[in-house]
Amino acid sequence: MKIVSVVGARPEFIQAMPVSRAISDSHQEILVHTGQHYDYKMSQQFFDELEIPTPHYNLGVGSGSQARQTAEMMVNMEDVLLKESPDYVIVRGDTNSTLAAALIASKLGIPFAHIEAGERSFNRRMPEEINRIVVDALADRHFCVSHAAVRNLHAEGIRDSVFQVGDVMLDALLFARPLARTKSAVLARLGIQPQKYALATIHRAANTDDPLRLKSILSALDQTGETIILPMHPRTRKALEALDLQLADSLRIIDPVGYFDMLTLEENARLIATDSGGVQREAYYMGIPCLTLRDETEWVGTVDVGWNKLVGAEQQAILENWFSFSPPAEHPFIYGDGTAAQLIAGILNNVPND
Repeated sequence: MKIVSVVGARPEFIQAMPVSRAISDSHQEILVHTGQHYDYKMSQQFFDELEIPTPHYNLGVGSGSQARQTAEMMVNMEDVLLKESPDYVIVRGDTNSTLAAALIASKLGIPFAHIEAGERSFNRRMPEEINRIVVDALADRHFCVSHAAVRNLHAEGIRDSVFQVGDVMLDALLFARPLARTKSAVLARLGIQPQKYALATIHRAANTDDPLRLKSILSALDQTGETIILPMHPRTRKALEALDLQLADSLRIIDPVGYFDMLTLEENARLIATDSGGVQREAYYMGIPCLTLRDETEWVGTVDVGWNKLVGAEQQAILENWFSFSPPAEHPFIYGDGTAAQLIAGILNNVPND
C-alpha cells in the first residue's frame, strides 16, 4: 500500500519516526513536509537526529495567518496527492498541516488515518481545537492515545473506526532518550546542573498573541528567582520584542533546541512550565512535575493523576505553585506502553484501503 504521511511541526516530526519504522516493511511511505516549521532547529535538526529520511516533498509554506497558511498547504497538498495517487494518508495531531491534508484527502476520496484522534480541550477559541474536531469528523481511522479520547469520539458519534493504541511520542522518547544521554551536551554548554534549573516553553497563539497574557507569564517566570531555561519559539521572540520588559538574568532565553537537547533539558529539570501539549506528555513520561500555562488542556490524564497542574497565564497562580507543586508518588501508565506505532502498523496491515 502506498501511504502519504504528512508532517509540518515539531511534534509531528517526532511522531513520524516510530510510525515510519513500523510500516516500512509492509508499505511504501511518501513523506510530505508542509514547511509549517521551517527553521533548522525546529525542523531539519529533528530529521537529522531521528534519522528520518529526507521528505519526498517539502511544500515550503512557512508562516502566515491561519487562513493563508492553511490555504497554501491545501493547494500544494492537492498537487502532491493527485500526482502520487496514494492508497492512504496519515495525519497526526492538531496543526494546520493536519487540517489541510485531511481536507484535501477527504475531497479527493482518499481514506486517511488520524493519529492522536479524539483529544479535546473543549475550548473552541483555540485554533487547534477546531482542527481536531474537523479532522476527526472526516477521518476513516482514528488512532487514540487515551480512554478519554475514545470517549470523546463516541460522544461525537464516531465509534466503528476508533482504535486505542497509546502515544507514539512515548515510542519516540523511549527510542531517543538513550541516544540523547550520550549525544547531548546541552547542560555543559549552558553551564547548568541537573535539578538546579526549571525549563519553560511558550508558543501557543493564545499566549503569544495576547500581550497581557505573555507579559503576565514572563513576569511570573522573572520573579521566581530560579534559573529558568526558555528555548524561545520564533513567534514568541517576535511578540517579546514588542513588550517593554526588563528580565532578570536568571530567566535565560535561548534559541530553539533539537530533540536530543530538549529531552536532556526536560529529563534534568526540577520543574517544567509549558503551553505545549507535547512537552506536557514528555514531562509526564520523564517523571518531571509540570505546570501548564493554559486554562485547559487536552491532556487531562496528566492532570487527573496529579503530575500536571493548570495555572493559566495568571502571574499569582504561577508563582504560588512554582515551588509548592508536588506530584504524588504514583505514576501510572496512562498513554500506553511505548508500542503505539506497532499497533498502528498492525491495524493498517489488516485493514485494506476503503
